[in-house]
Amino acid sequence: MSEPAPAQQSQPLTRTRIPIFPVKCIVAPVDFSESSVAAIVTALELVSAPAGVHALHVDLPTADFSPTGEWAPLREGELTGTLSLEKLVQFLEDNHLSGVTPAIEFGDPANAVSAYAQKHHADMIVLAAHGYHGLQRLIHGSTAERIIRHCECATLVLHRPFRLASETVTG
Repeated sequence: MSEPAPAQQSQPLTRTRIPIFPVKCIVAPVDFSESSVAAIVTALELVSAPAGVHALHVDLPTADFSPTGEWAPLREGELTGTLSLEKLVQFLEDNHLSGVTPAIEFGDPANAVSAYAQKHHADMIVLAAHGYHGLQRLIHGSTAERIIRHCECATLVLHRPFRLASETVTG
């Protein structure tokens, strides 16, 4: 008779919180594309109040001419952040997405989205995957994949093609 295999030490499982619908806080990353609109519209259908949808745009830190008159990376709150927030608010208005909470963060998009969601105790992140393949994926990477790996809340990924609720099917 063979001896039973020794028990392996198991690693503690990390559990993703499953939200109860409707949820209170959803983060929807915005890159100013049609995909972002689809993510925000979907988030609005899942949240209890429009202000619970945080439309988050992440600015990459840049090495630009600083308002202090020196060549240095811009810091949070300097000109880039102000212009980005104005652009985000205009994007939301242009797409009739009123009542959502606009937000700007700085840094790597995947890390910034995950950190923002954790900081605001988000129940879910709703994002759109661009569906890059081959060389484009090698160059651009997959921000959606990296967000999924780093976030601690539920994640809903919309794949192309997107169909907004306002679109009708003809045929």
